[in-house]
Amino acid sequence: MTTDDEVAVGASGQLDDGWRNGPGGMRTRRAARVVLLDPDGRVLLVRGHDADDPGRHWWFTVGGGIDPGESVREAAVREVLEETGLQLEVDDLVGPVVTRSAIFDFARESCLQHEELFLAHVSGDATLSRARWTALEASFLDAVEWLSVDELRAVTDEVFPAELPEIVESLRAGWDGTVRHLGVQDEQASVG
Repeated sequence: MTTDDEVAVGASGQLDDGWRNGPGGMRTRRAARVVLLDPDGRVLLVRGHDADDPGRHWWFTVGGGIDPGESVREAAVREVLEETGLQLEVDDLVGPVVTRSAIFDFARESCLQHEELFLAHVSGDATLSRARWTALEASFLDAVEWLSVDELRAVTDEVFPAELPEIVESLRAGWDGTVRHLGVQDEQASVG
């Protein structure tokens, strides 16, 4: 039996070291995410899929779990570099602009992730790279793409958080200083 302080690994062995047993045994972690915008107001998103349901795909912001001893801002910068090849500095991050807690299925586990989302801008034509993807990321990430708000609204895949088109639209001209708290959002796949 594991305690709240021990590493939680799912039945498939795919959850990484950042997940812990939380209330009721749900796998839980803190995460840093970035709403990364280019000069045209497009947002950089990652498309992933569910290995247990190959027809299920979703788009989400760049980011991931916070490593031990790492600040949320340091984690955000590291995750952007690992997932996209883009180098940001901690001072490039604005916010957090959004907070939320997401409940979702991953690696045959029900997971709870407490997220802080930051805003950052890149200038010019940024070259993207998958060279730093971990084996786990390579197993479920399909693409990293710049999407306009209109393109984001038109995708047929799920988008997380669901409010992302409105969030991006509101941040394109800059952040007004108000943190948007989305609360707990249940993103588990429908059963049946």
